Amino acid sequence: MNAPLPPGARIGILGGGQLGRMSAMAAARLGYLCHVYAPEADSPGMLVAAKRTVAAYDDVPALRRFAASIDVATFEFENVPAATLDALAPLVPCRPGVTALRICQDRLQEKRFLAAAGVPVAPWHAVESEADLAAGLAAIGLPAVLKTTRLGYDGRGQAMLRTAEDAAIAFVRLAPKPLILEAFVPFIAELSAIVVRAADGTSATFDPTENRHEHHILDLSFAPARIPAEVAARAREYAVAAAAGLDLIGVLALEYFLLPDGQLLGNEMAPRPHNSGHWTMDACLCSQFDQHIRAIAGLPLGSTERHHDVVMKNLVGPAAMTRWPELLSLPDVVPHLYGKQDARPGRKMGHINRLLPLGRLAAGDEATCLRGL
Repeated sequence: MNAPLPPGARIGILGGGQLGRMSAMAAARLGYLCHVYAPEADSPGMLVAAKRTVAAYDDVPALRRFAASIDVATFEFENVPAATLDALAPLVPCRPGVTALRICQDRLQEKRFLAAAGVPVAPWHAVESEADLAAGLAAIGLPAVLKTTRLGYDGRGQAMLRTAEDAAIAFVRLAPKPLILEAFVPFIAELSAIVVRAADGTSATFDPTENRHEHHILDLSFAPARIPAEVAARAREYAVAAAAGLDLIGVLALEYFLLPDGQLLGNEMAPRPHNSGHWTMDACLCSQFDQHIRAIAGLPLGSTERHHDVVMKNLVGPAAMTRWPELLSLPDVVPHLYGKQDARPGRKMGHINRLLPLGRLAAGDEATCLRGL
């Protein structure tokens, strides 16, 4: 696919979560029809799709029918099996592509890739056996974090290790093997940078974002991050280098730990729109979802200019949803719900973006910026 997709073309989205929903809505604004493929009939993306396929990711006949109905395929989360893209790739362009998917699905591959791309990472050790764990602890020391290499997100599949007993218990509990042992990082902030890369290799970055988590789930994002300009520039540069190394077409999010001395350590990547970029929907001329669709459709990239400071807050579980009418009463808040019916604890139900005048976050009055949230 070389020429841009014309209006009316069909974009296939693997996965029916909220990221697929918001991508489909962005695609509709650009004149495209989205076909969402997912195992769950009631998923958020299905509710806004022009066409739907409810099938397993390993259903090859269904995948072939899906490929025949679309002009390009993408995915909205990185736990789609790589074999699914292997089945689709001979039939239809797949963007960002199976290489990016495979690397970002496996924390060991991800660490090796980031280091090769010039992005510093914390010390780590591959763990397939108790002997590997002992060797890793001897090299890295305690405290440390033991994680599954696959299928972990929002704090799932990991354990904090403070003692040798913690390590023994976590090794038995965490599966599948291999695992990865990472040094505990005494960070002062968690940051992310989002880059979009087009098929011709051009790229654009959004302002780096400062993130806060609660119970391992993103709670608040502040854009722009309140960090020195040189740190922000480095965060952008690392993200661009990672996207180029993956030969990625679309959006990539790169998460960092910021150390007291200003050093950035790459933590995780996501080759898709990211929760920490939801602020772009209302504070930028072109959101991360718009940019992803533009890139995979072969359109020119849009502007990443930010016209407001913004605080994004996730709405998680039933407690957040009880506040929905109250939050809607705030005059500077833009609401986004994902169409999920069951507000289970820990489930992301939506988010809100509080728009602030440019420079307000840098002025340092955080309490005012968060009032009512």
